[in-house]
Amino acid sequence: MRIAQTSDLWWKNAVIYCLDPETFFDDDGDGTGDFGGLIQRVDYLAALGVTCIWLMPFYPSPDRDDGYDVTDLYGVDPRLGTLGDVVEFIRTAKDRGIRVIADFVINHTSDKHPWFIEARKSVDNPFRDYYVWRKDTPPDTSTEVVFPGEENSLWTRDEGSGEWYLHMFAKHQPDLNVMNPKVRDEIAKSMGFWLQLGLDGFRLDAVPFFLELRGEPADAAARTDPHEYLRALRSFLNRRYGSAVLLGEVNLPYEEQLEYFGGDRGNELNMQFDFLSMQNMYLSLAREDARPLAKSLSNRPDIYPDNQWAMFVRNHDELTLDKLSDAEREEVFAAFGPDEDMQMYGRGLRRRLPTMLKGDPARIRMVYSLMFSLPGTPVLFYGEEIGMGEDLRAKGRSAVRSPMQWDDAENGGFSTAPAKDLVAPVVDGYFGPKNINAAAAKRDPESLWNFIATLIQRYRESPELGWGEFELIPHRADKVLLHRCNWAGSTVVLAHNFGAEPASVAANATSPGNPQPGFSGAVLRDLLGGHDVPVADDGGFELELDRYGYRWFRIRHPGDRHIP
Repeated sequence: MRIAQTSDLWWKNAVIYCLDPETFFDDDGDGTGDFGGLIQRVDYLAALGVTCIWLMPFYPSPDRDDGYDVTDLYGVDPRLGTLGDVVEFIRTAKDRGIRVIADFVINHTSDKHPWFIEARKSVDNPFRDYYVWRKDTPPDTSTEVVFPGEENSLWTRDEGSGEWYLHMFAKHQPDLNVMNPKVRDEIAKSMGFWLQLGLDGFRLDAVPFFLELRGEPADAAARTDPHEYLRALRSFLNRRYGSAVLLGEVNLPYEEQLEYFGGDRGNELNMQFDFLSMQNMYLSLAREDARPLAKSLSNRPDIYPDNQWAMFVRNHDELTLDKLSDAEREEVFAAFGPDEDMQMYGRGLRRRLPTMLKGDPARIRMVYSLMFSLPGTPVLFYGEEIGMGEDLRAKGRSAVRSPMQWDDAENGGFSTAPAKDLVAPVVDGYFGPKNINAAAAKRDPESLWNFIATLIQRYRESPELGWGEFELIPHRADKVLLHRCNWAGSTVVLAHNFGAEPASVAANATSPGNPQPGFSGAVLRDLLGGHDVPVADDGGFELELDRYGYRWFRIRHPGDRHIP
């Protein structure tokens, strides 16, 4: 493959940055972030090296679920701006070479959506079948609720008709019936609308839930394979805009995730988050042992060449650990969230990485080096690049959704409004804006911001990481993850020490799956400013790693013309 072809599938080596417009930057001074503020901060993201911005929901909403309870799929919450502001933001981002994708909520609407208001009027209302209903009393579903303690059933009785409607999440978010062709048409039209305004794709929330078949459709025979709908949606997007991407949230075992990629045809989701590697990474961190993560990565199945995994350290929800065993989860809780208030739903953490790692700069940098070096597309959550912490005073997931910290001024430079009028309080204490802010970080050449900017640059210069074949390199140091990515005749070698003590590693650069010519005169050329490492004629090499150390190399043979 030629390097020019990598631009066709831009998502395979993008750098995605997730942000919430209402907590990023307030331009008009009312206490809520807005699209005017995003426009002002596009150059900041361009300087960091971001190539794709992922917008959390910005649609009109009662805001009972941080915007995921939508009342209009074609609009913009007036607190955040207008359609014109969105277009100006997209245009500005694209001028800086940054694509834009947005959350799209197919699972449900708000109960204040006009469709649901109509649906509740009568059982024969034209909008009734836009949602999922049942006449008989549902069975006990208390063990199936997504948010334990907040809901006790997946069904709620509608007093007007006496029937029950489905809500896989909160009762104020009734589930859409995606088996209804009219609903599918509405979803396609709204996606087409946003593509026409310049979006480059969508992040789909909780994909397995909207493909769940429940209720009593008028014609059971009309039910189709839910994956057929996902294939149809992908086909529609590709017809409207060939390079549009669908990034799906699918927290399932790898074998089931393959189905959501479309198997060996790759014609459903373009990308999926690798939840299993993320969870095992935290187990490896807790144990200071690379083997749990290595095992997870070695079990990750091959995917269709056009598809991609999205790699992340944390996201905007709780840091779920649901795929770990109970004992493994307790290990991670004990290491990184020992207080019950730091945990959520008995399965996850509501903390950011720097606080979990007690601000240890070496360990924090090792984790981000690891994220960018793993095969896939890295996804950053806003504030990670400066080392923001969480606000445990906030309720639930909101702990990690505090306003962005721009400088050390009042409100962290997020807004000129009085603190009482802010959409959410600014983080207090050591991890607040007095110590942690973007302005100071950009000026400090040794800051986390500049380190991540360097990682982004090296990642973008290393297509092997997004496109290459992944292999673990055998060695005997349990605390070290050593892997390689091979692509188009080039190989990068990556080493990460999960231990608090220095480590020595002896290994061999020979790849059983990708034999290379002899190694006479070859070196491991350091990509992060360190010293090169010689390679023996048989491919052997030795590495020394600091506590929580990390090294990036490219194998360089005599006569290679690749710029290291």
